[in-house]
Amino acid sequence: METALYAPVKRFLESLGFEAKGEILGCDVVALDRGEPAAVVIGELKLSFTLELVLQAVDRTAVCDEVWLAVRASKRGRGREGDARVRKLCRFLGFGLLVVFASGKVEVVVEPVPWRPRHDAKRRSRIVDEHRRRKGDPAAGGATRRPVMTAYRQQALACAAALARGPARPRDLKSAAPDAAKILLGNVYNWFVRVERGVYGLTEAGKAALVTWKDHLPEAA
Repeated sequence: METALYAPVKRFLESLGFEAKGEILGCDVVALDRGEPAAVVIGELKLSFTLELVLQAVDRTAVCDEVWLAVRASKRGRGREGDARVRKLCRFLGFGLLVVFASGKVEVVVEPVPWRPRHDAKRRSRIVDEHRRRKGDPAAGGATRRPVMTAYRQQALACAAALARGPARPRDLKSAAPDAAKILLGNVYNWFVRVERGVYGLTEAGKAALVTWKDHLPEAA
């Protein structure tokens, strides 16, 4: 029961100098300090980390200074409280996260402090580059059952369409696929075969790809 988490969380908050009480106007735990006006801390208890717990905490942010989420420690440490994405979410929202063990021990996983995500310039650059290099909008957002039509795949198909007409050198394909040399050499999809030095042809897998992806072939092909 969630009530089993209450006493350890109450002790934890009171060790920080607050006076904690349970079930105050729908909040699992409300803790106040002796200041005037009082600092208000709200704790929400759940046996596991769930979306409902996060939504409750979001609702509490308008009426308090800090929100702590408290969950029961999962067996063998395999619960969501150990997921790096959960910790990142709590930091992003400014929530504290506590794990309560059967012994009554409380472990602080995330402190409730304002946080701004560190910008990943390399990843951002890759996203911008992919967006700019992709021709048109060939992949519907949310699709999961088919490989994504990336800019790389588009160029690989352009190479395959050209090679369907006969073996060729990378430089002969650059107008349709600027990265032709790298694509033919890397041969990620096993669509290409080197028929002689510097000359490439199409494999059976490449021919099959032209059928599978016929709706995405370059118009010139």
